Amino acid sequence: MRTTILLNSCLLAALFNWGCGQSGTPVGPAPIIPKSSPGKIVKPNSTPHTNRLVKEKSPYLLQHAHNPVDWFPWGEEAFAKAKKEDKPIFLSIGYSTCHWCHVMERESFEDEEVAKVLNKHFVSIKLDREERPDVDKIYMNFLQVSNRMRGIREGGGWPLNIIMFPDRRAFNGFTYMRKNDLIKHFLYVNNVWQDEGKRKSLHAGIIEFFDHLGTQRKADPNAKLNYGQITNGLAEIKATYDPRFGGFGNAPKFPRPSEPAFVLWQSARADDADGIRMVTHTCEQMAAGGMYDQLGGGFARYSVDEKWLVPHFEKMLYDNAQLIHLYLDAYLVSGDEQHAAVVRDILRYLARDMTHESGGWFSAEDADSEGQEGKFYCWTEAELEKILNAEEAAVITRHYGITEHGNFEDHSHPEPLKNLNVLSIVDPKLSDADKALLASARKKMDAVRDKRIRPHLDDKILSSWNGLMLGAVARAYAVLGDAAYLKMAEANNTFILKTFWDAKTKTMYHRWRDGERDSVQLLDAYAFQLDGTLHLYEATLKPEHLSQAIALADRMIELFYDEKNGGFFQAMGGEDLIVRVKEDYDGAMPSANSVATLAFLKLHKMTENKVYRDKAEATLKLFALNLDRGARGVPYLMMALDFYLHEPYRVVVAGAPGDAATQKILRAVHGQYQPNRIVLGNTGPVEEFAKGLKPGKDGPEAFICSGRECKQPTHVMAEIQKYLQPAPPTSIDLLAEQEKAPETPEKPESD
Repeated sequence: MRTTILLNSCLLAALFNWGCGQSGTPVGPAPIIPKSSPGKIVKPNSTPHTNRLVKEKSPYLLQHAHNPVDWFPWGEEAFAKAKKEDKPIFLSIGYSTCHWCHVMERESFEDEEVAKVLNKHFVSIKLDREERPDVDKIYMNFLQVSNRMRGIREGGGWPLNIIMFPDRRAFNGFTYMRKNDLIKHFLYVNNVWQDEGKRKSLHAGIIEFFDHLGTQRKADPNAKLNYGQITNGLAEIKATYDPRFGGFGNAPKFPRPSEPAFVLWQSARADDADGIRMVTHTCEQMAAGGMYDQLGGGFARYSVDEKWLVPHFEKMLYDNAQLIHLYLDAYLVSGDEQHAAVVRDILRYLARDMTHESGGWFSAEDADSEGQEGKFYCWTEAELEKILNAEEAAVITRHYGITEHGNFEDHSHPEPLKNLNVLSIVDPKLSDADKALLASARKKMDAVRDKRIRPHLDDKILSSWNGLMLGAVARAYAVLGDAAYLKMAEANNTFILKTFWDAKTKTMYHRWRDGERDSVQLLDAYAFQLDGTLHLYEATLKPEHLSQAIALADRMIELFYDEKNGGFFQAMGGEDLIVRVKEDYDGAMPSANSVATLAFLKLHKMTENKVYRDKAEATLKLFALNLDRGARGVPYLMMALDFYLHEPYRVVVAGAPGDAATQKILRAVHGQYQPNRIVLGNTGPVEEFAKGLKPGKDGPEAFICSGRECKQPTHVMAEIQKYLQPAPPTSIDLLAEQEKAPETPEKPESD
């Protein structure tokens, strides 16, 4: 992730005096430094420098507001200045809890020498990728495509640094780079810029490049959606499983919850014990590792090693939202209460540290405190011996694997702290006496940690990430039955509708902080809010939640859907975007296209509005090549494909939403693991069949249907769960298509 590129085609290589196919760079490769966690560098309270970023709301931009670099926010003022002064633009993209962004700031952007070069030869822009993922996606695509052209396998990262023409067309990109190399690099680019002939030829080549980058994938009328894509995708992911430490893939290990969720979806249906164990073992190992905050709850972003031991310490709202769903799935499939305990612990962390007083959820917590990575979370053996008695220290040392020399050191810091221990469960075997000592020791450790300087809190609230967490919290209530979780979900939904949603114009804004929201329109905001709102509806059956979901879906189609080719654009488009793209990769977060597809398929079954199914189907067909290539790139979209190919169970609960008997039925429904299922009430904008169903003589009842077949209505929990256990049949829509087109792939017997 720490490489530098100048766009390398035969044309551009010649312009930069390179041979076609050369891999050298003007200043040599950036140094390879061990991957580590993000953090906030503590700055002095007073500084002689103040730039335009001081007026921004983004915590990331505010971190750079006192750099000597003359930063601009993303906007027309910077572009106009670059054009008027005939200078290239230096665009630096990151986020407030990004460790290597902090390292580069400390080494370069706070440095007067670097600032002098930038201020003289460039117009410099800072961008928060979490506020503007649409802009970030364009230039990350540029870097990744450019890297592939040069035979570089690394996919990019942050800080993402881009040099471009005033018309927003990039011609150079790199991630982290040390100060001296950075200065040389800037001076080299400036020399190229001053050569008018090279610059004109370069710009011509870049226009062609960005025209290609902006070319929209065409819909394939012959695209096939079939069970083989799921079978092959499942095999592909399972082949990457680590049987020793769990997880899918090698170090660094990301949870990437949509991968294990997809594996569990398929394995549970097929009664595949090996597949189920892959996921439950992964959940066990992650929760025992240092990536999980053993004292405070919640997961860090990823582990730098294969053992889940040393984390990328920052905690992101979107990771924890997805992991709540995964651990709920693992709990429902295995019955292991430890998975439910992890969910409760994440929610304890969410309520304690990540909740605005009005109900919104903050974005992230940093890794650093007092300028040192992991300082808030780690312990030395000597420190523990001071605060614990001998018996407590002995249990803590054995249980968490504490050693004198520790297991973590921040190699990116010039003066790293020594002998730090990341807590992980090394010995889980505890007697009753040990458990009592562990509890008393943890209480003392909590008290000490509470007095430490906390990591920086990114307190902006994003409607997109809040949507992911809304669905997770609502589902936690539905599965675990804790009314406190419903209260959290309802409070968040109220906050979103009041703060982000304009009911008159049906507009969902994206970022709110310090009493001010932005004006950006992003697919992520609508798609993730749609997902969360549907979960809230299924947990409560309140008609207003389904009405809100419909409003979001309809507005999504209006703003973002591509009627010609299918799929959803990431943003509305506008003068500040050089191209309009569609996100098609399920990474740390699932793509909004994947989330929208599954949500639309569910909404179709709730309302019988075929528009939603048509849009979902067209999106699946647009990305059929991604599905053919395998599930590693699109595991969430694979789950949407599975839902599309099957006829989901439709559980209609006839009864007043707030009735205790209705809630009991809902607990039974949500207590059975069945991803191919929707839940709806009999009031509000539901499909006509559901509206005609009435409670029984003894009170609310569940009507469980699939396709054209319905089970006998019941209120008995055991019967409800029994009805939901079998694999769902093939979609009746696909059966109709098969009658018209016999060559459509048959459903295998395993399904």
